[in-house]
Amino acid sequence: QRGHLLEGQVVALENIDAVVELIRNSQNAAEARAAMLGRGWESETISKLMERVGPDACRPPDLDDAYGLRDGVYNLSPEQAQSILEMRLHRLTALEKDQLIEEYEGILAEIQDLQQILGSSDRLHTVIRDELNEIRENYGDDRKTEILSSQMDLTAEDLITEEDVVVTVSHQGYAKTQPLEVYQAQRRGGRGRMATTVNDEDFVEHLVIANSHETLLCFSNAGKVYWLKVYQIPQGSRGAKGRPLINMLPLEDGERITAIQPVGDFDADSFVFMATANGTVKKTPLEQFSRPRPSGLIALELEEGNTLVGVSMTDGHRDIVLVSSAGKAVRFKESDVRAMGRTARGVRGIRLLADQRLIALIVPEEGGYMLTAAEFGYGKRTLLDEFPVKGRGIRGVIAIQTSERNGDVVGARQVFEGDEIMLISDQGTLVRTSVEEISVVGRNTQGVRLISLRENEKLVGLERIIETESSTPAEQ
Repeated sequence: QRGHLLEGQVVALENIDAVVELIRNSQNAAEARAAMLGRGWESETISKLMERVGPDACRPPDLDDAYGLRDGVYNLSPEQAQSILEMRLHRLTALEKDQLIEEYEGILAEIQDLQQILGSSDRLHTVIRDELNEIRENYGDDRKTEILSSQMDLTAEDLITEEDVVVTVSHQGYAKTQPLEVYQAQRRGGRGRMATTVNDEDFVEHLVIANSHETLLCFSNAGKVYWLKVYQIPQGSRGAKGRPLINMLPLEDGERITAIQPVGDFDADSFVFMATANGTVKKTPLEQFSRPRPSGLIALELEEGNTLVGVSMTDGHRDIVLVSSAGKAVRFKESDVRAMGRTARGVRGIRLLADQRLIALIVPEEGGYMLTAAEFGYGKRTLLDEFPVKGRGIRGVIAIQTSERNGDVVGARQVFEGDEIMLISDQGTLVRTSVEEISVVGRNTQGVRLISLRENEKLVGLERIIETESSTPAEQ
């Protein structure tokens, strides 16, 4: 294309006087362009060069036959006429003419050389070899980027952000997660926020704080355990109901999840310590739960009417505290309970009366407090050191008075200075409170108000929250 335009400019320079007069006599550029196209032009230089290389050396493949050199007369193309009109005045000098001719001859020579290369396989191979040798000389250093033949196997879990979340499961089996920082800390006695949409028959029954990459061991009322990754539970807003667990776990008719326990690693030296509502306890090596099965596994045998209420991870050498709905607590050595297989029923941990049930399993740690909560919104904080080791199978000592004001005990958790707790009502209300707002009192007392309940609303449980950077200061 460049050679074709140069042809036209050389023709114009050889006919410079006629071209200038033609342009001066035209009313506008379009008229001048039409005038140049309407006549033929003589060019001795172009004629001689084309005798040497042929008339079509720089001819565009789609150019009409009416243009170009024909019978010694050169007919300009529209593109050539436009390039002539766009030439600056300084290009009209003799020196510029020589430079144009020199450039045009150079293009013709290059075209001839390329045509010879394409017409000779020997010449083509020689050029390819020379160019490859030049590339090797200029760029033959060692590769800086290492190319590996191995491939990285990514799982869905690798793409999930690790974060602490609140996992809630309702009485009817709806589960969801929410970021921990969603909940603002409130002083005790506050009204709290709705954690989920509820109705007359549903309420939040389980709440745990877990990492999104952890595994939830989900224990059912049938004594089976199921595995569920925390990130597999959909995230929902406060008003969202959540997703039914039956859509995530292969639960049978009438089977429901009664306890959930987050697990990071299945340590061979760890145990799963379980406690049931009728006061039975059982200790099973954690590694027996490390191989998930889609259909679940038997965790312990349960007689009809009994349910699993507490699960903790232990090292086999801890103290165990059991708390009953009557406000009694018993403390004994974990070593008093031998390790058992998954299908064993367990042994008696606490003695209960006919209308009583076990409501909490605690593994005491140094500096820990027992925080107890009763159904009418009252509770207290007591040092766990105040509960003596007595041995399993007894009724225990008083942990909190179950007076007419307090009602039955519905929850008990181990807490530490700096912790926060979630209080859960049967209408789905959650209150997040610092444990430092709750008085430390002795065992044989009634406690203080933890949450203001609405009419016909009852407290159903509580959950400990370890203080994190996302926690916010308590509101006034």
